[in-house]
Amino acid sequence: MYSHEIDYKIIGEDIQIVEIELDPNETVIAEAGSMLFMEDGIQFETKMGDGTNPNQSIMGKIFQAGTRLLTGESLFMTHFTNRGYGKRKVAFAAPYPGTVMPIDLRNIYGNTLIVQKDGFLCAAMGTKLSIHFNQRLGSGLFGGEGFILQKLQGDGLAFVHAGGVVIERQLNNETLRVDTGCVVAFEPSVNFSVQRSGSLKSMVFGGEGIFLATLQGTGKCWIQSMPISKLVDRLSIYGPQSRKESGSVLGGLGNLFED
Repeated sequence: MYSHEIDYKIIGEDIQIVEIELDPNETVIAEAGSMLFMEDGIQFETKMGDGTNPNQSIMGKIFQAGTRLLTGESLFMTHFTNRGYGKRKVAFAAPYPGTVMPIDLRNIYGNTLIVQKDGFLCAAMGTKLSIHFNQRLGSGLFGGEGFILQKLQGDGLAFVHAGGVVIERQLNNETLRVDTGCVVAFEPSVNFSVQRSGSLKSMVFGGEGIFLATLQGTGKCWIQSMPISKLVDRLSIYGPQSRKESGSVLGGLGNLFED
């Protein structure tokens, strides 16, 4: 199934959205709840699956949708189709601040892209979504990331969301070690694993974590500067509970001077 040829525009800098222009009868598929706005003439339908196999049985659709739960996504996907007579626009926004990456799967090795489990935003109709299990079990048990990933396959445009700034790297039979959680996507020709960061002293006192993600081989990879997990950890420092604990400490110090 050939993907629909869609036009797009990325809007914004720190908090980006993607605005997609559809010709009549063109369709874009997206994660449920990611739509920002749509013009008159755009109709949407919630379905199980990406629509690449319309003759799939009900049980097949349920199984495909069920596997999406393993990646933390919704059972359903939303299909937006232009049913009007002229060009119409629909826009999508990511759930947290960051960068929207437009990727033409025709330019990706094997027309396949491996993406972090919450990275997919939307894609042209004809893009197949499935889950990708990392064969290295330690990636999931010890690194906390990368055991269950998403696989995008097709010959059209796909849009991936990443936190913060995104760096694209081309590996040429090289090894790149990255903070776990900062890997956004990579070509299937690149091997992904999670390895111990160094000596026991470095692991405990180095501040870089106990494990690091390792990308090895030849191919493209994309790295994000601020994954949502890091953002949540940082913001939690300033949460009500943290302030309460800080206040109790200061209060305790204050009591020392009251006597």
